[in-house]
Amino acid sequence: MLKVFLLIIVGLGGDPETAKTFHRWGNTLAEASQRLGVPPDRLVLLMGESVEGDARVCGRSTRDEVTKALTKFAAEAGADDLVFITLIGHGQWDGRAAKFNMPGPDMGPEDFEPLLKKLRSKQIVLVNTASSSGPFLEALSAPGRTLVSATRSGAEHYTTLFGGFFVDALNSPTADADKNKRISVLEAFQFAKAEVARAYEREGLLATEHPMLDDDGDKKGSAEPSPTAGDGKVAAVLSLGDASNDGLPSDPKLRALHLERREMERRVEALRLLKDSMDPARYTCELEKLVTAIALKTREIRAAEGQ
Repeated sequence: MLKVFLLIIVGLGGDPETAKTFHRWGNTLAEASQRLGVPPDRLVLLMGESVEGDARVCGRSTRDEVTKALTKFAAEAGADDLVFITLIGHGQWDGRAAKFNMPGPDMGPEDFEPLLKKLRSKQIVLVNTASSSGPFLEALSAPGRTLVSATRSGAEHYTTLFGGFFVDALNSPTADADKNKRISVLEAFQFAKAEVARAYEREGLLATEHPMLDDDGDKKGSAEPSPTAGDGKVAAVLSLGDASNDGLPSDPKLRALHLERREMERRVEALRLLKDSMDPARYTCELEKLVTAIALKTREIRAAEGQ
């Protein structure tokens, strides 16, 4: 039986609010993966910021801890197992090389390549949700690797929304396009890409991130992968596990209310990450409306639960 090994690397946030957002994305992915069937002994969650009392966190996201985690996976994961690596945070590009921002030395594709080569697994998924993540896809592309980047190039250096929506996809019944109770990497990619586009359109902003996927090893990512295209065939069959338990109430009315509130919470998160690109007065107005709507929806949920 195929086993899934998951490494979640949450880098530095840059400021307290963004760090909190990245921390939530990492924790949400860890929580969702356990519901999807990834046991604690095959899950490693590393955080860039110091977090006390968080039982899921295995350590700080330093180069040494990443090396330790992937060395462990190399010893335990067999050829037929799936190794899934997700990077959440900020990236940078100096015109020549891309890096993922971490405590201590940052890591680039050249640091991940030897660690990936040690893995015996024939299927490796690496999702880099950071800014300037495009060069990771081209540099790490190889047969047996499914690579996702939040941006198409290193020049797209603004904070990205893609990571939050990708994590939400693994936790959302609406992302399961074929309704087979398993959310594939391709389905998560397509869901997140669509939500990113909606977020920018909603605020009337020019998109500064363009997600890409490569799973055929040709070092060329695709913005439109599909099960019948060059890119997308492998991603369409890879998933973290069974998504039949999504953590939402079974009662149809309560479930709908929770989904509505989740959508509002996503919008608040996206709005905060886009804050620097928006007119301050408009940002404040939009945020106040959403926060009020969430409070009212929460009151509605509590009333329904009381009944």
